[in-house]
Amino acid sequence: MSTSQSAAPNPSRAPLTVRLASPRGFCAGVDRAIQIVERALEKFGAPVYVRHEIVHNRYVVERLRSMGAVFVTELDQCPDDRPVVFSAHGVPKSVPAAARARELVFLDATCPLVSKVHLDAERHFEAGRQIVLIGHAGHPEVIGTLGQLPPDAITLVETVEDAAAFQPRDPANLAFVTQTTLSVDDTAEIVAVLKSRFPQVVAPHREDICYATTNRQEAVKRIAPGCDLVLVVGSKRSSNSQRLVEVALRGGARQAHLVDSADDIDPAWLTDTRLIGLTAGASAPEVLVDGVLDHFAAAFDLTVEEQGAVRETVTFKLPRLLTDAD
Repeated sequence: MSTSQSAAPNPSRAPLTVRLASPRGFCAGVDRAIQIVERALEKFGAPVYVRHEIVHNRYVVERLRSMGAVFVTELDQCPDDRPVVFSAHGVPKSVPAAARARELVFLDATCPLVSKVHLDAERHFEAGRQIVLIGHAGHPEVIGTLGQLPPDAITLVETVEDAAAFQPRDPANLAFVTQTTLSVDDTAEIVAVLKSRFPQVVAPHREDICYATTNRQEAVKRIAPGCDLVLVVGSKRSSNSQRLVEVALRGGARQAHLVDSADDIDPAWLTDTRLIGLTAGASAPEVLVDGVLDHFAAAFDLTVEEQGAVRETVTFKLPRLLTDAD
């Protein structure tokens, strides 16, 4: 399905067509995490502390900060008498354990699809399997998953080369899980190496890369061919947004860039540009996409074509602490 819209023709301006990817922007896990902070502020009043950025988006973080959220890097920066929220990316088990020891009121905003990876890893560990985690070192989600189990239980594999070099303790007793925001194509290559080397490796019952990551990458593959430029609205710290840039380039875009907002658009990118693809990472709000379209509408005779057939209907429940009557 494709819908198009345009302003009244303006012959004094150069024509520009924007292919707008759908779906784009917020996923259910991000929406839930933001709601948790907002509801906590309503229930408990400000300040509410948040361990790490609730999601990787500067606009979202600054908006919540203006409402009374205080973002910290570690739990010991939180006072004993205020609630704390754990980010959507998940946390090591030691973090809620420390919160319980201090009798803190805490709310876990971990995306349920990340929690599913944690549970799978625990089941593999209980079954005596060595676990391979496909993901990016240092990403909060990877740190959280590694922190679910003892240090030697999970081996991180980042690349095809890592998968080819990996030496398990017992090749017949192996399982893998993945970060939820990876490139679908890159991950498939790594999994193929693992399955080729270790045919008995146990895979997830359902793919760990989340529906939103997959849908947004597929949407970019649809809009990228023939584009002079693809813009991805999202943070440089956002793994799923970075992957969208890579997918756009592989999909045939002449150039692709990640921007926090319209303010980051380099005029040089627009030289001889007549067809632009536009999408947003799963933690980027639609208001930032609107800002990019307004930026183009001010300078070009703009036509917008929204392209996409996938309708996302997933929702996740909020913690009972926020939904139970006082």
